[in-house]
Amino acid sequence: MIEVWAKWQGQVINGFPLRRLLSGGDHGAVFLTENQAQNLANAALKLVPAIPALAEVQLSRWKTAAALSHPHLIRIFEAGRCRLEDRQFLFVVMEGAEQTLSQILPRRALTPDEVREMLVPTLGALAYLHRRNLSLGRLKPSNILVVEDQLKLASDTIRPAGEPSTVIAASSLYDAPEAKDGGLSTAGDIWGLGMTLVEALTQHPPSWPDGESGTALFSAALPPALVEIVRQCLDRNPANRPTAAQLEHEINPTPRMPANHWRVPAMVVLLITAIAVWAGLRVLSSRTALQQAAPAAGAAQIPELPHSAPPVAPPSANGLPIVLHEEIPDVSPSARNTIRGRVKVAVRVTVDTAGNVVHESLESPGSSRYFVRLATEAARKWKFAPADGQDSREWLLRFEFTRGGVTGHATSASSQ
Repeated sequence: MIEVWAKWQGQVINGFPLRRLLSGGDHGAVFLTENQAQNLANAALKLVPAIPALAEVQLSRWKTAAALSHPHLIRIFEAGRCRLEDRQFLFVVMEGAEQTLSQILPRRALTPDEVREMLVPTLGALAYLHRRNLSLGRLKPSNILVVEDQLKLASDTIRPAGEPSTVIAASSLYDAPEAKDGGLSTAGDIWGLGMTLVEALTQHPPSWPDGESGTALFSAALPPALVEIVRQCLDRNPANRPTAAQLEHEINPTPRMPANHWRVPAMVVLLITAIAVWAGLRVLSSRTALQQAAPAAGAAQIPELPHSAPPVAPPSANGLPIVLHEEIPDVSPSARNTIRGRVKVAVRVTVDTAGNVVHESLESPGSSRYFVRLATEAARKWKFAPADGQDSREWLLRFEFTRGGVTGHATSASSQ
């Protein structure tokens, strides 16, 4: 089949060139392509044979997956039918990935810390799907991918939970025992997670020496702290397996505070700081004005500002904003090593009267998508001095990425 797939390199499907065959088998192939509409030089196009009885169902699944939005799910851009020579196929165009977990494990096992880091985004994506009564369908090492230093799960296998397991692929050991009876479920994803955890930590899947009804046997290399989680995931009764949300809590028991809640203490500190700064500036300004008007009066006669004076935050004398907090993007060493020269990203932000960024928009459409994402995420966390009596203000945040590090500064958008 590799030879069959390889001969179609160079073909164009709905505007997507098949640049290079990445993988192929009896049930489909993945090609490197590009997505000009999304400004992606490297995307992935998957081809599968169009089985008449399943084609519309599969296209519907991909359409559902394309409408989802989660930072740890591979984005799907387009899906449809195509014809190569005399054969009918279905195709789906997705984000391209640099690596999969299945490519790492033959070389080495993951450390317990790496597995915990993998669990957090994996469980977050699964909980997102399960709340929508969707199943990932096939959770296994080859469907855990790395996209620009970010872990993502494959989306092309997503389907409604409870749907019959008629798929264009063979069954595997990552499929839950109940899947052979014709049903896919959210509990099946948890089984696949348990299998994947064992393999990630030991480079080998678990075994059942007493047959299917026995207890799974784990390698001694499995960390004790994760043994109980794996046992729960691999319970043969799907009703006994934990949910993704329950596992999230077990991995990270500290409850997540709502965004507007956990920011309150920081907001109080920032407002107190702003009041103190601007009260001090007003005192200095008042003293200077009075001294110029009546130089003989003496400093002792200058009245102090009342403590209830409201903070006012105009731009500083040089036209720059008063910034109380600068958030500089954190770039991984591997990403910094790819930089040639300087990568500049400008983000326009709208700031409310309290000094919070309430909206951001990109001013550098030609920049790298990875650095754009880091700059945009950082821009949301900038904090400016409050300003009474003004509508929302706009500032331009300019970030510059080099191999040596990242810098950022703000200027007034009105001067641009």
